[in-house]
Amino acid sequence: MNTQARLPLRRIGAGIVATLWAASVWAAPKPMSDAELSAVSGQGVFAVSNSSLNGFDFMRVALDADVALNANLTNLRLGEYAYAARNGTGADLDIGALQFGRTDAGVAKQVVQITNPYFEFVFRDTGNGTREAIGMRLGFDGIAGDVGTRLASISGSLQIATSGGTVDTANDALGGKRFDNTCATCVGPTLNQIGGITAGDASGPSRDFWISILKTPVTFPSAPGMPALTEAQAGIWMNWRDKLVALNINGTLPPNNALAR
Repeated sequence: MNTQARLPLRRIGAGIVATLWAASVWAAPKPMSDAELSAVSGQGVFAVSNSSLNGFDFMRVALDADVALNANLTNLRLGEYAYAARNGTGADLDIGALQFGRTDAGVAKQVVQITNPYFEFVFRDTGNGTREAIGMRLGFDGIAGDVGTRLASISGSLQIATSGGTVDTANDALGGKRFDNTCATCVGPTLNQIGGITAGDASGPSRDFWISILKTPVTFPSAPGMPALTEAQAGIWMNWRDKLVALNINGTLPPNNALAR
């Protein structure tokens, strides 16, 4: 995978180091009384929660933060193995380009806003006092902005409104495995004709983006207020259905050039 990321990590890192250094220089630790402690409130950077569904146990580790992201990912191929029913391009995810943000539509469009990134680990009770690790997913509670795409095929649950009809893996007889929207029952343009996606709308961000890696099918818990999720299949699986509209259906990627620092 070739990646090109343009997060202002140096500035962020420098700011954190400077803050911690100043604290170490100017503030010596001292005990606090109960009264002083009662007047202080705070929250950890990471939030851990547990849940269960359909015989699986889930442990979510969430970064309680909002992230402004500008990044380009290219030549992303995950889950390479033979799949007899429809081998496609030979990978569960085959993405030529995934661009977060664009540099041709004003400052506001230069970044994609991401809310509460998280990892969620999946376990199953083996019945002998131990738990088996099944896999995990990486996702965002919210994502809003323009994402340039060059999708050859995906394995997952996907729904994108386009000017040529709604692309939906629910129309696929094989359930979205190695999907490129060329099936006989598919509607709308092929995936490689979609040059980008606007995630979210005036009512809020898209709320169901995640990618999982699993050794057996799993139905993950859905977010509050969201419909039940499609069962994620073994291998690599991508879920993204909420509030997605295609930028175009001629395969043109919006430019996303290096931001000035």
